[in-house]
Amino acid sequence: MPSPRLLNLGLQGGGAHGAFTWGVLDALLEDGRFGFDGLSGSSAGAMNAVMLAQGWMSGGRDGARAALRRFWTSLADTMPVDVTQQDADGGVHLAPMVKWWMAWAHYVSPAQFNPLGVNPLRQLLLDQVDFDGLRRRCPFRLFVAATHADSGRLRLFGAPELGVDAVLASACMPTVFHAPRIAGQTYWDGGYAANPAVFPLLDGARARDTLLVLLSPLEWPPTQPTDTAQELHARVAEIAFTSAFRREMQALVRERARVARRPWHRWIPRAWSGDEPAARFHLIEAGPELEHLAGETRLAVNARFFETLHQLGRASAGRWLAQHADAVGRRDSVDLAAKFA
Repeated sequence: MPSPRLLNLGLQGGGAHGAFTWGVLDALLEDGRFGFDGLSGSSAGAMNAVMLAQGWMSGGRDGARAALRRFWTSLADTMPVDVTQQDADGGVHLAPMVKWWMAWAHYVSPAQFNPLGVNPLRQLLLDQVDFDGLRRRCPFRLFVAATHADSGRLRLFGAPELGVDAVLASACMPTVFHAPRIAGQTYWDGGYAANPAVFPLLDGARARDTLLVLLSPLEWPPTQPTDTAQELHARVAEIAFTSAFRREMQALVRERARVARRPWHRWIPRAWSGDEPAARFHLIEAGPELEHLAGETRLAVNARFFETLHQLGRASAGRWLAQHADAVGRRDSVDLAAKFA
């Protein structure tokens, strides 16, 4: 068997929709043609990255697949009641009581409605992740993004400093959960500052190919005067959680265009001139598969829902493998300028 080609993975956050990314990773691991160098994730993307690294450290590919499934199954088990409702046409929505709680949560802080700071995710992570082992022998370059609450700056936690609080911070919606404090500083969801952070994957990488797994759409349907307040709030949240990532990708597109304008660019082989792109990019978007889901389903912690998203992710990854696997190591399989310029 030829040696696996190396990929970096940029994993976007999206709450429960992160189960789609679980499906993508499951298909990549099962396929076996790719190894991994760097993993960068925010929020649910960070959870997937950490579980992939943990499973690989303890059992290789099969261990990574098992760890991801164990995490999402256990996460569903933390919800004692079904919080979702399904329409006759297959649409998924949150139960009315959960919607009421979400609306009420806008008017009280986590310290008020959850004074003990109960977060089942903490114990789940402590049970399933050997943080001491990851700090000492993580098999990948691992980057978990969080947002420094007092400055809005991006804070990247690498494997040597990774702990349960860093992972919880990356997924901490400050209106819902108690914000972790690390070394006296407060951190919020990484999606505010990077979703995901791409630049650490390119710095010092062995892999020159980066696969981005995006849960938020890059474009939305046109706004209408009849849009409801709920739809407008959902659009605002989508923009807020992808703006930093878009700016980062736009900067990369501009740099590529600058290099391409050099007068000798078209006459000299790029490898000779030093202008060979430092990175090649590939993309799997969940948007086309999840566009029928209401934004509120990002909070839908439900085993059946997770399995549905997992299967959608596997199917999307299967199509990408069939169409673009051969591009890895050779060229981009996505037009970055068309997507982000």
